Amino acid sequence: MTETDQAIPLAVVIGSVREGRFGPVVAQWFAERARRRPAFSVDVVDLLETGLDTGFAERIDAADAVVIVTPEYNHSFPGPLKTAIDATGGEWRAKPVGFVAYGGLSGGLRAVEQLRPVLAELHAVGLRDTVSFHGAAGAFDAAGRPREDAADAAATVLLDALAWWAPTLRRARDEQAAGV
Repeated sequence: MTETDQAIPLAVVIGSVREGRFGPVVAQWFAERARRRPAFSVDVVDLLETGLDTGFAERIDAADAVVIVTPEYNHSFPGPLKTAIDATGGEWRAKPVGFVAYGGLSGGLRAVEQLRPVLAELHAVGLRDTVSFHGAAGAFDAAGRPREDAADAAATVLLDALAWWAPTLRRARDEQAAGV
């Protein structure tokens, strides 16, 4: 990042609102990893706190990249996350979206596969590289850190992809707005 570059606004969305949810642990770990990189300015958007009437759309609009932290519930993603996405629209257009998923044996990947077509309909760019935790509660230690180094490696790959896609799509959005 050069002196003239600005940090990429990255929204990390906690997609679960259930009592006893594990999402904040996973999201805080990922947000910390992103904050270590000067390329990103991180905003953790917790649906439980934000809701739909207190700025969810504005915070997605302000981001140049989004990471959705989602559990897998019944082979899909949580209903409140779908409601939040459906309450927005153009805020997602031409923005890269990464996924950090957690769950049982599938590690939340079935939830991610359900999210991809929803976000594609909003013209978001779903990234291929995903961070996934199977048996999530056991995958983290008491301090909220993953027990396996593979998680850090996967986060690095996802953050690298976001660092490339976000400014690339930002330029495209700016050119389109300017009529270029």
